[in-house]
Amino acid sequence: MKTTPVPQNVVDEMLTQNDINNVGRASIREVKKLINDIEEKVGIEFIRMEMGVPGLLTPEIGINAQIQALKSGVSHAYPPIEGTPEFKKESVRFVKNFLDVTVLPECCIPTVGSMQGGFAAFLTVNRMYKDKEGTLFLDPGFPVQKLQCKLLGHEYRTFDIYNYRGEKLRAKLEEMMADGKISSLLYSNPNNPAWFCFTEEELKIIGEVANKYNTVVIEDLAYFGMDSRKDYSKSGVPPYQPTVAKYTDNFILFISSSKAFSYAGERMAIMVVSDKIWNTKAPDLLRYYATENFGKALLFGTIYALSAGTSHSAQYGFTAMLKALNDGIYNLAETVKEYAEKAELMKQYFTDNGFYIVYAKDGEIDIADGFFFTVNYPGFTGDELLKELLHYGISAIALNTTGSECEGIRACVSLVERSKFPILKERLELFHRQHSL
Repeated sequence: MKTTPVPQNVVDEMLTQNDINNVGRASIREVKKLINDIEEKVGIEFIRMEMGVPGLLTPEIGINAQIQALKSGVSHAYPPIEGTPEFKKESVRFVKNFLDVTVLPECCIPTVGSMQGGFAAFLTVNRMYKDKEGTLFLDPGFPVQKLQCKLLGHEYRTFDIYNYRGEKLRAKLEEMMADGKISSLLYSNPNNPAWFCFTEEELKIIGEVANKYNTVVIEDLAYFGMDSRKDYSKSGVPPYQPTVAKYTDNFILFISSSKAFSYAGERMAIMVVSDKIWNTKAPDLLRYYATENFGKALLFGTIYALSAGTSHSAQYGFTAMLKALNDGIYNLAETVKEYAEKAELMKQYFTDNGFYIVYAKDGEIDIADGFFFTVNYPGFTGDELLKELLHYGISAIALNTTGSECEGIRACVSLVERSKFPILKERLELFHRQHSL
């Protein structure tokens, strides 16, 4: 028996207690509960990499603006469902200044995080045409988005992007979409959980195939501007955050406040709809809505029925941060660079001890350092590695829960404090000694 920080019998006991047969197939919340129970049982702290939650403080600009809005009395009134005029103005400016894309104010609406934005988009887009049936997910991805489709009763398809980078992507998209049944296509960029980023070539391919099949591309920019290899933080100055909106006008973008703005607790995001999609008339929408106009159906049908708007005061807080970025007095890259710096060091600890990066390249270049990274150890499946690492006081999630066909685990850097880096290094060195290659 190997001596490890967490005895094997404790791991087995806690898995049984939590009714988990295979920790690699457990949800993120189930893994979190399991680690809490193990920590309480053995009295040691884990290196917690299972939860993809922000680890930085909200900028004072946003906090102060929200406080002032509350003091001015906005909490007594329902928020405008389409967003406050200031929110819409700064959203339009932000999209132009940081993506170099022009949209109309009515096409920028606040949602209760990108989670609600996604649910609303699936619900509306997938009902535009009765001869289309659902969503194509470019995996790996955020598991809850597929759950949303399941809850809505919508069909979906998926494939792992790992073997279809570059020009290979076109043939695979054609294969998946040739029957004309795909109404929407979704991916995140940078990717959750693998942190790869689509190249301009790949975004162009996605846009062209979407145009060919009249498919709406839903681009989840939850980690806006967090590709550390380039500086996307200067207002109105290239380089701009890459986006499919350069190559198609069949798009919906989600710009979340949670990670890049550290504003997760207020559940705020911008849903940016292209002018074309917003003004599309789809008679099949009349099966569910009082209008055939997509924008009106989305706003006054779906969003109204889901939440009747988004937190009034939080709109003011988010607007203040957007304005500060637009005016060049607040720098996004400086705020979130901590994630990239931590990822660079943590990845090195893993690779120094026999692990390898699973999703390692964007074309010919290494992926960026950032919020997530993926690793595996020779001879292990992702499920096996995740369980084995529990004995060393290290937690993560298995890649297979994200739609990946690759073996390995996904690690999030946000909750690992730098003070715990020596502990992570020590535990990985012990793991490596006890699992010789």
